[in-house]
Amino acid sequence: MSANRNVLPDAASAAEACARHILRLLADALGERDATLAISGGSTPNLLFDRLAASGFRWDRVHLFWVDERCVPPTDDASNYKLAREHLIEPAGIPAANVHRILGELEPHEAASRYGEEVGRVFRPASTPRFDVVHLGMGPDGHTASLFPGSPLLEDREGVAAAVYAPQFNQWRVTLLPGVLMAARNIVFLVAGADKAQTLRSALEGEYDPRKIPARIVARQATWFLDRAAAG
Repeated sequence: MSANRNVLPDAASAAEACARHILRLLADALGERDATLAISGGSTPNLLFDRLAASGFRWDRVHLFWVDERCVPPTDDASNYKLAREHLIEPAGIPAANVHRILGELEPHEAASRYGEEVGRVFRPASTPRFDVVHLGMGPDGHTASLFPGSPLLEDREGVAAAVYAPQFNQWRVTLLPGVLMAARNIVFLVAGADKAQTLRSALEGEYDPRKIPARIVARQATWFLDRAAAG
């Protein structure tokens, strides 16, 4: 399987193209059922969220989840939920009942357990949740979600969510696990910045070794939206 790559001039145009693609996928899903979207945080998604919110799309039948979250209160500037609330949830008017956040203010393992239960409740009776769209980013080290190089969580194909300590950030996080990412109906990466270029090439074209580049787990089944700097 070869990844579908879309290279745009800059981060803003990559986010615009990515938003249009996600909205098409959600619209297709709504023809059959309520749709599910799992989003990521980081520095680029605010551009994506702004465009999703301004689209005029009807969000009343879309359930919003998070790929990962920092273990901080929802009012903290580091919170992925806070970013989405300010740039997507409130501007788009997504109903509160459709927002399924990770409770980052709880003890990390409890937060992961509660989130796994919440995901399971929405997707019941399926044993493995299948999100209609999973939006991912990729760090310069190749991590995606909060799955970092060398993490034992990269081998977990059965669980839904787990707590993970990221020493490079001195921070606990909660993340969806590889089996859930791999089961998604559609995976969309939005990546910008020259600092990602070398790792991106390895993720798309190098040997399959997720222990070194976690994004490799789902790289070839994904649609990628890249700015020119990231595409190298």
